[in-house]
Amino acid sequence: MNRRLLVNLAAVIAAVTVLVPFGSMAQDKFIVVQSTTSTQNSGLLDAILPQFTEKSGIDVRVVAVGTGQAIKNAENGDGDVLLVHAKPAEEKFVADGWGVKRHDVMYNDFVIVGPADDPAGVAGSSDAVAALEKIAESQSAFASRGDDSGTHKAELRLWREAGVDTASASGDWYRETGSGMGATLNTGVGMGAYIMADRATWISFGNKGDHEVLVEGDPKLFNQYGVILVNPDKHPVVKAEEGQAFIDWLLGAEGQAAIADFKVDGQQLFFPNAD
Repeated sequence: MNRRLLVNLAAVIAAVTVLVPFGSMAQDKFIVVQSTTSTQNSGLLDAILPQFTEKSGIDVRVVAVGTGQAIKNAENGDGDVLLVHAKPAEEKFVADGWGVKRHDVMYNDFVIVGPADDPAGVAGSSDAVAALEKIAESQSAFASRGDDSGTHKAELRLWREAGVDTASASGDWYRETGSGMGATLNTGVGMGAYIMADRATWISFGNKGDHEVLVEGDPKLFNQYGVILVNPDKHPVVKAEEGQAFIDWLLGAEGQAAIADFKVDGQQLFFPNAD
């Protein structure tokens, strides 16, 4: 009797040992998206990703960092999809073989925010380069992300056009936080500094103090986002089928509508423009 019980118990244990990994795999249908702090901090991804998961059964796990770090992570194979906003860097990522194909997915714009007393006198300007020239000339405090993000890359490009050497001003009136957009806004507001931010994060940001949008509307502040499947030929661990399913949804009618429908305080934060 005891022997039969032991045999049956052994059979059950063996069955459980075999079945548990398969059960775990069935519940493990997910992809990793390397993306930016702006898509996360704005609330966009929290709003649209559940819609994709409900339709596809694929969970989406987001790593929200600066664009430069997101690209490095994807190059290392630490993700299935890249969703960022630095087009030249994205195109290089694909050209170097790390990504399969780049697609435009949505856009918004950058703004320069600053304190109400506006010591550099830039309020109402639609010329970002001229505004940065005034900020530098007056040596008014400017808080930069300094993190190789898409926002930081765009900001540095505008400083170069303004002929301003931010490296020589670093630690003086030009302060680099090395942080994401939300943290940099917190720092900049606290020190009464100007900050260049993506509009979506600024609208969603809750600690504005007396800061307001002072410079906007310059075509040079256009902010395009792209999505790329990480190349499975480079990293066989990439979940290409699930990752492509997410990209197809994001670029399709449902994903584009979800992006357009996302609003904060009645304001649309991202504008779909899938190619």
